[in-house]
Amino acid sequence: MDPYALILPLIRLLEPERAHRVTVRALALGLGPAQRRPDDAVLRTRVLGIDFPNPLGLAAGFDKDARAWRAALRMGFGFVETGTVTPRPQAGNPRPRLFRLTEDGAVINRMGFNNDGMESAARRLAGPRPGVVGVNIGKNRDSTDAVADYAACATRLAPLADYVVVNVSSPNTPGLRALQGPETLTRIVDTVAGAAARACPAGAPPVLVKIAPDLTERDRADIASVARGGAVAGLIIANTTIDRPAGLRSRWRGESGGLSGKPLFEPSTRLLADMYRLTDGNVPLIGVGGIASGRDAYEKIRAGASLIQVYTAFVYQGPVLIRRIKDELAALLHADGYDKVDAAVGAKHR
Repeated sequence: MDPYALILPLIRLLEPERAHRVTVRALALGLGPAQRRPDDAVLRTRVLGIDFPNPLGLAAGFDKDARAWRAALRMGFGFVETGTVTPRPQAGNPRPRLFRLTEDGAVINRMGFNNDGMESAARRLAGPRPGVVGVNIGKNRDSTDAVADYAACATRLAPLADYVVVNVSSPNTPGLRALQGPETLTRIVDTVAGAAARACPAGAPPVLVKIAPDLTERDRADIASVARGGAVAGLIIANTTIDRPAGLRSRWRGESGGLSGKPLFEPSTRLLADMYRLTDGNVPLIGVGGIASGRDAYEKIRAGASLIQVYTAFVYQGPVLIRRIKDELAALLHADGYDKVDAAVGAKHR
């Protein structure tokens, strides 16, 4: 029996945020498992000019302070996204701010970009990278110049990452989602790309934008237009939702914050498919939201995702989820006659 299947129930006896902190510290100490066999070759892919051993990544939010990314790569993730990181350390919102909706396979959080700041993240990201690592950047809550905050993070962290993500979609920082408007978003992305280029004269990492699932049709069209404009290398679809779909059973369902996990799968996948269509399939998309199986991952890929990320299902299922998703996904690709995962990207639209 997988020993982590015994450990996980014990961890879940702890208050959610404490459980998360204990898990990250354990991984940072090297206590996590290591992948024992190589990935199926069908899972190899090249996206954003980067070679990935497989398309399965760990989403931002799990390793906010870049403490456990090496352990996550050892477990078999194809890439890890650290952050969200802000220029200065900040405590985030008052506790409690993290809630397990176990009956719904979901989580609600209103963390508020709690992190140790970009200097601490930079120290932990320094040195050789044994795999693909992204850094997700945001603005401080009390900042009066959001653009300057994003630029500062890009200047400090772009040299230490394989890609940079502009987070303008968390529902837990006041005013943040307003930055998704086309003029402001264009200014932020252009500034971040310029800062990254100056900080990385040998070649800057690509700049992506993480968007919210709660977008109007006009919002979607505007963001797609910005993405087609050139500075945005890709989109991550999607962040947590402020919506509360009917049928949630947990007693925590009324808590404020962003909802993630199983209830987010269908709306985030519909948004993914819509953005693939709006960008004519020419902008790389990373699909995140409710993935808990290889079948879920395959549906995201067929809807237009070149890469995929998990978080909530990983919290509930543990490291065994990584191998299960990759094996199931590889089997589905082979069954449909694909010899590489990128051949299936957007298949739903063909």
